[in-house]
Amino acid sequence: MKEKQNLLKDRRAAAKALSEIIPMQKLKSQDWKLVAVSKGGLVLASFLRGRLDNDVEFLFNEAIMAPNNDECEVARVTEGEEIVINENLVSAFEIQYDYIYGEAHRKHEEKILSYIYQYRKGMAFPSVKDQVVLLIDEGSESGLKFMTALKAILAQKPKAVYIGVPVIPNDVLELLEPFCDDIFFIHDIEDYVETALYYEELPKVDEETIEKILGEKR
Repeated sequence: MKEKQNLLKDRRAAAKALSEIIPMQKLKSQDWKLVAVSKGGLVLASFLRGRLDNDVEFLFNEAIMAPNNDECEVARVTEGEEIVINENLVSAFEIQYDYIYGEAHRKHEEKILSYIYQYRKGMAFPSVKDQVVLLIDEGSESGLKFMTALKAILAQKPKAVYIGVPVIPNDVLELLEPFCDDIFFIHDIEDYVETALYYEELPKVDEETIEKILGEKR
């Protein structure tokens, strides 16, 4: 386990490493839309874009936890109320689907809508129809963030959808591959623990940083 720790220095270093495997010239010439699925992913996307003119967006989403375990994520909902459920966990814990849908609606109304008004001034997520999208996160424990994002983005009929993620579990990589055009990653890890373990520095992202990145115009 020890040799797998601290594979990357920080988000800036992770973005630099990703830029060496992502076709950056295509990203620029085809005007790829960079869509973060987490706060850390948003910072990573900003570093990846650098001085380019590509749009950076945040597709807001919230976790739905098991009723008796607030550390066990069983589903996730996006700002368009797309829901992806971990069927194995829901079945194992005998969780009612009414609970999942009720929690999804509550999280959407109480949290996601507030994010949209705070960070996007109430504006809806922009259309990506016929465009190339790169979904970005700093890591992925379960793949649920990417799966919900893929469900939301693919419904808009984009030209292509890619994923950029510095560290990813082997099984999540296999899970996501059929749903996107390609996945750009630095390390695929067999016994994935948690994303923070693979970075030397992974500071919490504050509200000011989110507002600054999303407020940057072309």
